[in-house]
Amino acid sequence: MAVTTTPTLVPKDLIIDALSGEFAALDVLLSDVDDAGWKAPSPCPGWDVRAVVAHIIGTESMLAGAPTPDITIDRDAAPHVRNDIGAFNEAWVAALAELPTSELLERFRAITATRLDALRSMDEPAWDAVGPTPAGPDSYGRFMRIRVFDCWMHEQDIRDAVGRPGHDAGPAVDLTLDEMTGALGFIVGKKSGAPPDTDVTFNLTGGSGRQIHVHVGERAAVVDSLPGLATVTITMPVGEFTRLGGGRVHAGDVWVELDGDTALGRHILENLAYTI
Repeated sequence: MAVTTTPTLVPKDLIIDALSGEFAALDVLLSDVDDAGWKAPSPCPGWDVRAVVAHIIGTESMLAGAPTPDITIDRDAAPHVRNDIGAFNEAWVAALAELPTSELLERFRAITATRLDALRSMDEPAWDAVGPTPAGPDSYGRFMRIRVFDCWMHEQDIRDAVGRPGHDAGPAVDLTLDEMTGALGFIVGKKSGAPPDTDVTFNLTGGSGRQIHVHVGERAAVVDSLPGLATVTITMPVGEFTRLGGGRVHAGDVWVELDGDTALGRHILENLAYTI
């Protein structure tokens, strides 16, 4: 992800309420997963459902100040671990691997309640303060918007694993799209190499659908509107867009409609994945 130079200031209550709703949605979903479901492989390489939940617990525990488990990850035995962040995530997965699922779910409930209490007690200067985030230096509030994005994406991983689609609209989805929109200039201009004077419209359909426009000038940037017809319009459901951007599926596996420069549209779709 590109480094942010101007802090992203986001409304505290909006983000915390969305994160609270997302934790609640995960709780409801996980409470109805049977033993086989907890072991079901997820779209995240190398992880079953319980590993996804352990990862969420680990990240929230880190944010609460807990140390990373002192576990060395053998990357030869875990080829899905490709970098230091992956090794950090895997250490928590390994540390919680032997917990019964009932205890894992209780750990999830306890740490998410602790984190929500801590977030609600933060003052605005702390919320807006710049520090490290997965997207580079930015506000703590931006970090928490990324947490909404990450947790909702993992909820969808779990839903895909256990065959229970849902939660495809609402505040968490809206904030996920806000977060992903910020990457589209980089994806269209740098990753896809779209030439100057290219205009791209992403027409996302569904309950949280929206149109997102990208204009390529000296740099590619998301804009409110285009001066004329888009060079290519990419129409697809929100869920397909988020799964493709999250690297969960391949471009050839999603339903999409291209209008205009179809070759450019396919190239953009092939380069849409940008998360770690």
